[in-house]
Amino acid sequence: MSTHILGDTGVLTGRSLRHILRSPDTIITTAVTPVVLMLLFVYVLGGAINTGSDSSYINYMLPGILLITIASGIAYTAYRLFLDMQGGIFERFQSMPIARSSVLWAHVLTSLLANLTSVAVVVGVALIMGFRTGASLGAWLAVAGILVLFTLALTWLAVIAGLSAKTVDGASAFSYPLIFLPFISSAFVPTGTMPGPVAWFAENQPVTSIVNSIRALFAQQPVGNELWVALAWCLGLLVVAYAFAMAAYRRKIS
Repeated sequence: MSTHILGDTGVLTGRSLRHILRSPDTIITTAVTPVVLMLLFVYVLGGAINTGSDSSYINYMLPGILLITIASGIAYTAYRLFLDMQGGIFERFQSMPIARSSVLWAHVLTSLLANLTSVAVVVGVALIMGFRTGASLGAWLAVAGILVLFTLALTWLAVIAGLSAKTVDGASAFSYPLIFLPFISSAFVPTGTMPGPVAWFAENQPVTSIVNSIRALFAQQPVGNELWVALAWCLGLLVVAYAFAMAAYRRKIS
């Protein structure tokens, strides 16, 4: 049974990836906004921002930019899923001897691969802009693991939006709050510079712990409890989003 599911998921993931390869502007568009934000913050606003750190501002703000890249990319998952629902593709798949869950997993894995490609593009641009790190291979793998978990969690949220939306715009609009969430965190400025209530929210929302963990790994500094908090947020959100997505899917195909 598990081999059957893996095989079906592999075939359907290949179908989704071919769609992206036919329109690579999806990845390019996803990477453009974070790159523009990097240029704006580093070359226009960065000189006026005191982070309390001796490292360059690009080193400070890159973790937040990576999360924005992922939050921007998952909107396309909801969009493509909505189009499949409206185009009758799901009904066609139901008439075929394939594992039902493989349809959703194909979209999720495609999102993961596409978003990691966009993240790699953004990191490449950051290196050109002066980003430097002495992080070990283990630290890079830890950063990659956090970003994978974050992408999976947000992608399953995108699946819920794609299954529940009534319009194309509604399918992708849910990602807007996620894109702006890093701005109310430690991604661009220390939370201590914020007013009391805003600082409290910034310090206790998931983006801050994730950003702080990635920043510490890049800077070769102790991660402390931040890493466990970040992992708890990512895994908790992933489990809840997956459960609601599967429930929404069962309602759609019943």
